Amino acid sequence: MTEHSTPSTVRCDYADVSGSRAVYLTFDDGPNPFCTPEVLDVLAQHRVPATFFVIGTYAIEHPDLIRRVIAEGHEVANHTMTHPDLSRCGPAELQDEVLTASEAIRLACPKASPRHMRAPYGIWTQQVLAMTASAGLTALHWSVDPRDWSRPGVDTIVNSVLANVRPGAIVLLHDGYPPDEERLCTDTTLRDQTTKALASLIPALQRRGFVIRPLPQLH
Repeated sequence: MTEHSTPSTVRCDYADVSGSRAVYLTFDDGPNPFCTPEVLDVLAQHRVPATFFVIGTYAIEHPDLIRRVIAEGHEVANHTMTHPDLSRCGPAELQDEVLTASEAIRLACPKASPRHMRAPYGIWTQQVLAMTASAGLTALHWSVDPRDWSRPGVDTIVNSVLANVRPGAIVLLHDGYPPDEERLCTDTTLRDQTTKALASLIPALQRRGFVIRPLPQLH
C-alpha cells in the first residue's frame, strides 16, 4: 500500500473551475462482502456518490455487490484483475490484468461501464499509462491519502483528510484488501475504521462547504 511518485500525466485531482468546492470519494480493493455493504449504507444515508476501484477476481466472486454499487448510483472502475505491481508485469500480463478486469466488471453488471483505472499501490509507468489509454480508460491517482488501510484509528483518518483536502481533491479510501493480504485479514479487522471514519467525514466535509460529487465526465 506504499504511495509512490506519479508521472505528471496521471490525474491526481480536478481543477475546481466552477467554484463548487467539489471533492471526490474513491474506494479501492473491493468489493468485499463484509466491508462494501457497510460503506454503501453510509453513502446512502448521506446521499453522496463515490467511485469503487474494484479487483476483477472479487467482481467475479461478488457480482451482487457490483450490481448494488451501480444500482445505488455509484461508479465502478478498474483496479486490475489480481492487484499486482504492474511495473513488474510483462506486456502480455499487463494487458491481461487491465482488459480482463474490465470484462469481469461488465459480466458482473452489464450496466457498468468502467471509465477509470487505478494502478495497484499507485505505481505508474509509461507502459501502464499506455495500456490504460489503449483500453479506453483514464488513469486516476489521488491527492488525499489518510492511509486508512493501516488502521491508524478513526480520528486519525478523519483528521488526515480534513487537514489535506482542497477543492477538486480525490480522496483515497479502501473497502477491501488485495488478494495477497487475505491471510492477514479477518472479518473483524477489515475496514471497520474506514466505515466509521466515513460516517464522520462526510458531514464534516459538508460543514466546511465541500460538495461530494461523482467523477467528472471528461468526454
